[in-house]
Amino acid sequence: MKRIFLTIFVILFAALRPAYAQDAAWVQIEAQPSLNAAEARARDYAGNLPDVNGFSLGGGWYAVALGPYTAEDAETVLRGYRREGRIPRDSFIAFSAAFRQQFWPVGANLLNVTPLAPALPAEQNDTVVAEAPPAPAPEPQPEPEEADETPREARASENALSRDAKKNLQIALRWAGFYDAAIDGSFGRGTRNSMSAWQDANGFEATGILTTLQRVELFKQYNAVLDGLDLRLVEDREAGIEIAMPIGAVEFDRYESPFSHYEGKGFVEGAKVILISQAGDENTLFGLYDILQTLEIVPLDGPRERKKRSFTLVGENETFISHTEASLEDDHVKGFMLIWPRNDEERRTRLLGEMQINFTRLDAVLDPTAGMDELQAIDLVSGLKIRTPKLSRSGFFVASNGAAVTSLEAVQSCSRITIDGDYDAKVVATDDASGLALLRPDEALAPQGIAALRSGAPRLKTDVAVAGYPFEGALNAPTLTYGTLADLKGLGGEATLNRLEMEAMSGDVGGPVLDSAGGIIGMLAPKDMKGRTLPAGVGFSITSDVIAKILSGAGITANTATQSAALDNEDLAKLAADMTVLVSCWE
Repeated sequence: MKRIFLTIFVILFAALRPAYAQDAAWVQIEAQPSLNAAEARARDYAGNLPDVNGFSLGGGWYAVALGPYTAEDAETVLRGYRREGRIPRDSFIAFSAAFRQQFWPVGANLLNVTPLAPALPAEQNDTVVAEAPPAPAPEPQPEPEEADETPREARASENALSRDAKKNLQIALRWAGFYDAAIDGSFGRGTRNSMSAWQDANGFEATGILTTLQRVELFKQYNAVLDGLDLRLVEDREAGIEIAMPIGAVEFDRYESPFSHYEGKGFVEGAKVILISQAGDENTLFGLYDILQTLEIVPLDGPRERKKRSFTLVGENETFISHTEASLEDDHVKGFMLIWPRNDEERRTRLLGEMQINFTRLDAVLDPTAGMDELQAIDLVSGLKIRTPKLSRSGFFVASNGAAVTSLEAVQSCSRITIDGDYDAKVVATDDASGLALLRPDEALAPQGIAALRSGAPRLKTDVAVAGYPFEGALNAPTLTYGTLADLKGLGGEATLNRLEMEAMSGDVGGPVLDSAGGIIGMLAPKDMKGRTLPAGVGFSITSDVIAKILSGAGITANTATQSAALDNEDLAKLAADMTVLVSCWE
């Protein structure tokens, strides 16, 4: 079997827990709301300090930091440079988990290297004179607690925030339960009051202006819901997609074009991520939109939106919620699916937002032959199971608008009923005594054939045939099963039943029973009738006059059969196929 390898480029996300216990430490000295400003500041610091680096923080923010060091060395550098006034007083220790891509120096990637020995301030590198013994070391003094920003300094740092950054603050305050107004990036009275309330609740002075450190604390609280997911930026080079991936909950499993499958690891039961990558055009996009809706992984309930070059599918059931989005750019259809358990909505929503924000299209596209050596099955599409109904039976058209009759057992306890798999229908009338149901499609149909009911009693011992789907839709067209009319009543003397000698199957139930001239003499009834299971070769049909009665009660005038000459098998099969439908019951 051909082996297909996945190349993953991992970068840790800001404000998440470190991926490794030995995570390198950094001295973060500045954060800027634009890349250009951050590059300029990194260049300025690099003219006076060693070990200067720049990293993306996410959310449109960029950090300038010194390192990487061990935690102890970082503390030494922080104290020394702050004492000398070479770095801002509000500089602090950060770890690699706080940073994403490195942008300075260009081409560097120091997030996973061994911590450096720091270049200490000059006074700590003085040479000791050999002739003189060293003076006794003074008693260590506790480092004085660093003062936070004053309100004036906090307002100045706040003014440097971009509008999107201010919106993010409002979002975090709303999440924390302190803000319920519009997310507009404008810090009016409502936002200031919410900031004061948050400060008071968290032991800070209620000034209504968040300092840099307080903003960090707020976002730490906001991101706590993602703890344990180990959210990282994953580059799937085969699929040509870079995306935020909860690798604490899922891991790469396989390729089956056009999907890259990431299966759950058990941390979040039922979690799954699927990347979509396929070359194509609008027809490819729309075809994928239709196919995905046939899969179990996309439940029927939920909004759907299809635009000219993109689509979104949301489906949910009692177990999970599925979100799918894809778009067409440069002749490549790319997107992703997130499948997440119900009752974890806050974490799912936050994770989905990170995946959407951090979705990047790369040049490559998944090989269309990827996964062709995997196990193939007719009920799978690229490794995903096709949604199947819980029950399928047969039925037949009785009116020109597509109304159809079927067995009552086929349409009980269904969340959705379809005719021929594609057309939704509703039950408009039932007859509990006979077990017959009348369906009306949600949109008018144009049947190729409509049943014509035979009036009067049929002749005993004549040949009959039932049209139906014996294998519940596994075959694409109905088939005829031949038999004999054995009696004009049921075993209990019921005048509403005809007894048949026929080897019909459960999928045929609800199908039309035809005489040799193509007239409908009844509808095939279930084998299990009133608690009795019939022996092989025995069946019953509900008589045509019962069918006509229920149609009349629903305002439908049944067609009457006038053909008396027997049809050959080919013509009888065509006549039956034109009127017979597959009726499916979905959960």
